[in-house]
Amino acid sequence: MLLELTIENFAIIPRLHLAFYQGMTALTGETGAGKSIIIDAMGLLAGSRSSSDYIRQGAEKCLLEGLFEMPDQPGFSQVLDELGIDHSEDFLIVQRDMAISGKSICRVNGRIVTLANLRRIGMYLVDIQGQNDHQELLQPERHLALLDGFGSEEFKQQLTTFEKKYSVFRQLEKQVRKIQENEQSYVQRIDMLKFQQEEIEQADLQPNEEELLIEERDKLSNFQKIVDALAKSYGVLSSESESNSLDGVSVALTEVQGIAHLDLEFEQISENIQSAYYLLQDAASDISRQLDHLELDEERLEEIMLRLEIIRQLKRKYGESIPAILSYYEEISEELAEATITEGQLEELEQRLEKQSNEIWQLAERLHSHRKELARRLEKEILQELAELYMENTQFEVHFHSEKSLKETGFDQVEFYLTTNPGEPLKPLVKVASGGELSRILLALKTIFSKEQGMTSIVFDEVDTGVSGRVAQAIAEKIAKIAYNSQVLCITHLPQVAAVADYQYFISKEIKHGRTETKVVQLKKEERIDEIARMLSGAEITSLTLEHAKELLVTARKSV
Repeated sequence: MLLELTIENFAIIPRLHLAFYQGMTALTGETGAGKSIIIDAMGLLAGSRSSSDYIRQGAEKCLLEGLFEMPDQPGFSQVLDELGIDHSEDFLIVQRDMAISGKSICRVNGRIVTLANLRRIGMYLVDIQGQNDHQELLQPERHLALLDGFGSEEFKQQLTTFEKKYSVFRQLEKQVRKIQENEQSYVQRIDMLKFQQEEIEQADLQPNEEELLIEERDKLSNFQKIVDALAKSYGVLSSESESNSLDGVSVALTEVQGIAHLDLEFEQISENIQSAYYLLQDAASDISRQLDHLELDEERLEEIMLRLEIIRQLKRKYGESIPAILSYYEEISEELAEATITEGQLEELEQRLEKQSNEIWQLAERLHSHRKELARRLEKEILQELAELYMENTQFEVHFHSEKSLKETGFDQVEFYLTTNPGEPLKPLVKVASGGELSRILLALKTIFSKEQGMTSIVFDEVDTGVSGRVAQAIAEKIAKIAYNSQVLCITHLPQVAAVADYQYFISKEIKHGRTETKVVQLKKEERIDEIARMLSGAEITSLTLEHAKELLVTARKSV
């Protein structure tokens, strides 16, 4: 139930704060005063698409805020939990900011949500029935959804299950068709991937292998140069040479050690020469060991060259480095692991498709049977509601056109048929219903659905268009009846409808500082009499119309 509505800089409303109550509230006033603007604001809070045209001229943005009583409809708490919205309190605050730049921010209990998720939440909060909903009745393709809306929660769960299974079925069907159409190229790709996978596997590449091989290759390729350099270096350092460096350093060390005690600097020089002597000794030993172990392995060099060529070929095909080749190997291995078609598997997929097709058709047949039952019950209840709206001679039927072609809703196509004249054949609703009749049919449907769906707030935006007299009174009583189970907000030009309301707001326009603004006032008892008198007679209110208005209010109280 909507408890409070705050509007800022929206159309011709600079600022407005309204409180709403349980029961029926009528919104009345002259045409163009801004009644529908308030309904537009509620629609936006329920997830309707926004436009910068809604923002009041001269303002940078507009703000809409609604305080709702927490709905207790099945599934609502799960939606909030899924979106991470706190619902520990008994209220829900929905906010929507719209900027002149086109940006729109939606919040529910302080948490930002997408427009799609706001629409999911809004479905539980408010149901707006306007003149455009007449058009829905005139679109046969929408009749199936209206019929399904009459179903129980169990039926709607069956619909959800069917939609999911149908989606899986269509995916498999698409997959099989694609494979059938491209089987040869598909098999060729699988063969190619298998060849590539095997080629990389046989190479048995190791990380950093190429760098190590290049290093080893360079050593073997420069064997003689390495031997010559080491031999010459060893000769210069070792005692085998008559003028080796070690002997010279040893002589220098002996001489400086003899004077080291005379000066700290001499002592430091002595230590440096001693360190150099030992380092050169170690170096000579290392060179000797390297010379002892050096051996030209031409077979190993050839192996290395062959291995590097294999790596080069693989790099040319699959990546610029060994890590890149190994990464590509992982990719094709995953694709092969996920591949749903190999030789002989197409037949298996086709068998699965046939099995799923049989299952989905059985589900569709079950939906069809349930819809037949729903249709008979809906027909009975619609006729009862229409009789109360002075359409007692009406015949109403739900016609099924089953083309046996599956879609996400099954194979049913339904259309509402109607005749309002006894003896005349039933014809499609779109061809025979007048505007006033459409209003009554829509109201009958909403009366039935409000009982089934338990909607907390229902808005009627001039659904009483095209009726008058006793029919207007019947419509008024029907709307009031709906208000027993739900909060009802009703924009109306009919005094009969306004009279049965528990509360009445008068909406008008006024000029302030050279600009038009919408003004909303909750009417007291005497003010309601004046407003209903105006609705009865137009601009001129007489004592007779005032008496008529009083009588209408008294009669309305008795009738509801």
